Amino acid sequence: QVQLVESGGGLVQAGGSLRLSCAASGSIFSMNAMGWYRQAPGKQRELVAAITSGGSINYVDSVKGRFTISRDNAKNTVYLQMTSLKPEDTAVYYCNAYSVVAGIPYDYWGQGTQVTVSS
Repeated sequence: QVQLVESGGGLVQAGGSLRLSCAASGSIFSMNAMGWYRQAPGKQRELVAAITSGGSINYVDSVKGRFTISRDNAKNTVYLQMTSLKPEDTAVYYCNAYSVVAGIPYDYWGQGTQVTVSS
């Protein structure tokens, strides 16, 4: 089975930076897209950024200009470079991978990593 391993979360002061990484391993044929979701206390989970195997990228408006998503397709690894962090970025961040094999869709999720931004 496919596993997603996340790293890079932690505590950072406002204005600081963190880089999250997510490595997929296991029986992987092809990942059509990988991305990051987050869920803050008392709020619903939202898509932060996503990138396709072809390099197309989407961001939620609140992180545009501050976050950068990138992907190493050969290693099935996705990164999220976060700069100019704000307290409202505090959340549990989840890695997601999506693939379609023989017309069958598959979704994979990491366990989540805590990002805390202090004032």
